[in-house]
Amino acid sequence: MFDKSTWIRLPRNVVVGHDVRSEVVDVVDDLHLQGRPLFVTSPTPREVAADPIAADFEAAGIDPAIVTIEKATFDAVERVIEVAEAEAVSYLVGIGGGKAIDIAKLASHHLEMGFLSVPTAASHDGIVSNRGSVPDGDSRHSVAAEPPLAVVADTGILAEAPWDLTTAGCADIISNYTAVMDWRLAQRLKDVEYSEYAAALSEMTAEILVDNADLIRPGLEESAWVVTKALMSSGVAMSIAGSSRPASGAEHLFSHQLDRVAPGAALHGHQVGVGSIMTAYLHGGDRGIWRDIRDALASIDAPTTAAELGLDDDTVIEALTTCHEIRDRYTILGNGMNERAARDVATKTGVIG
Repeated sequence: MFDKSTWIRLPRNVVVGHDVRSEVVDVVDDLHLQGRPLFVTSPTPREVAADPIAADFEAAGIDPAIVTIEKATFDAVERVIEVAEAEAVSYLVGIGGGKAIDIAKLASHHLEMGFLSVPTAASHDGIVSNRGSVPDGDSRHSVAAEPPLAVVADTGILAEAPWDLTTAGCADIISNYTAVMDWRLAQRLKDVEYSEYAAALSEMTAEILVDNADLIRPGLEESAWVVTKALMSSGVAMSIAGSSRPASGAEHLFSHQLDRVAPGAALHGHQVGVGSIMTAYLHGGDRGIWRDIRDALASIDAPTTAAELGLDDDTVIEALTTCHEIRDRYTILGNGMNERAARDVATKTGVIG
């Protein structure tokens, strides 16, 4: 008899469209949230979105507390928790890019409070997922948390975000191809728990961007809508799976190791995109889809080479040969690659010269 139970936590409301920033108060009312909110934001998103949203709350008779963070760190999470407790708030609203939303997510999880996600850049799938990612020294920790109660994504604001943040979000989604390949491999070889539904949803998001890569262009609100929809679907896939497996495989291990050996060199999404080119080759060789991934990334102006990431060849090889040690997650890298094999795959895919 099948008696396994699974809890899948998803946002109750998702609002996407032009000028929906002005609907945050209505979303809060629909969720029946009471009391004072704490806005968690960073400098530019505060000017673009948090202050106007605060004015909307004040017009409705609600005085939100606001905390502005500069960097995504565990110290910043602690600061938000302290402000939330001191200001006696009832819920949090993360307004900004990855760092503001991840910090709000982790703080709300600790406080056992709900939070809303209001992204100002389509840079990663954390805007809707049940995981938060925060740097810690020379590494990055992905931590389980609650997904947002609601997501309010204003495509007008997202379309005006720096283009490199949008292309990083696209590359992050495209890398779902290899994440799912690794997940299936781990299920076959290591009997890792696997969800066909979550895997199919994750693959679909990658296909949306690969098939529409030539339509993703700077400043187009339609492009922001397509990218945001894909990011949300990817985040939902992780919530369904109860892990980051649908969106994180060897390509993410590669990126995390780059953060250690060359911190700050490139955006996370761009790193996983390049990692996905190489790991797709490892899965399928010349018959695989690695060229489709590379061509889609190039079409949206995302990096496809070490040089475009701002890295030298040796740094890429070091990361590729050591990243399997980061965590106990089985991927196509298995127990690791030697330097000769790593140089071969990086050269054949054009990642290094």
